[in-house]
Amino acid sequence: MLARSLEAAGLSTILITPMPVWAEIIQTPRTLAVEFPFGQILGQPHAAEQQRSVILQALQVLETSSTPGEIVHSPEIWPQPVSQAVKEWQPSSPSPMVQELAPKIRQLLRKQKGD
Repeated sequence: MLARSLEAAGLSTILITPMPVWAEIIQTPRTLAVEFPFGQILGQPHAAEQQRSVILQALQVLETSSTPGEIVHSPEIWPQPVSQAVKEWQPSSPSPMVQELAPKIRQLLRKQKGD
């Protein structure tokens, strides 16, 4: 919503996300999809070169995107298996908010897929 408001005011925006399906659902103007763990969208802590690379990719998409809603997938690869990264990042049990929202999110995703 904020991106659309900023775009309407003449400011270009880009979303960097590990969940491009949401960018598609909410129709962001342009998106860079990264397959990184949540909370580490630009890269690993203290990995300045990796973070710089993601930022430069986002700026490139921002500069060259000509299709509304365009989603570009980053070639960056997380340096450890995703399952290991998730285990290290995720708490051992979901928070009350996640417990409440998870069924609603699954339902929304099913509707989007037409199930």
